[in-house]
Amino acid sequence: MTVLDPPQTRPSPAAPATALHPQQACPVSPVVDIVFSRWTTPILWTLHTFGRQRFVELERRIGTITPKVLTQRLRQLERDGLVVRTYHQEVPPRVEYEISELGVSLAPLFAALAGWSQANVDRVEQARRSFDAAQQDRMDHRR
Repeated sequence: MTVLDPPQTRPSPAAPATALHPQQACPVSPVVDIVFSRWTTPILWTLHTFGRQRFVELERRIGTITPKVLTQRLRQLERDGLVVRTYHQEVPPRVEYEISELGVSLAPLFAALAGWSQANVDRVEQARRSFDAAQQDRMDHRR
């Protein structure tokens, strides 16, 4: 049994709803909060793909991230054990970032998501277009 398997017994639909702790409602949510917060995925993907990077190299590869946000995300990822920061005492000082062993262990997850994305992005876009058209029709009928 995995965390994604449905419970062995389901409560009766007539049973009163009780609030669950978020980890009980979705056991993967703590990891999702860490790994899929804004900018984390591109940072981890870049470090996994290109290896050890200096701050400026990482910033250039990602493109649209601000230095402040990149600094914040790197600190959080280092705290979470997904990124390793190495400070080199030389003149001028040099700092490099690389994905940790724990971060590398996410590679199968990213590969699965990349495959899912390639297989389904067109369907998601079509669903969005259909939804937006239906919303527009509803708005037009209300006028």
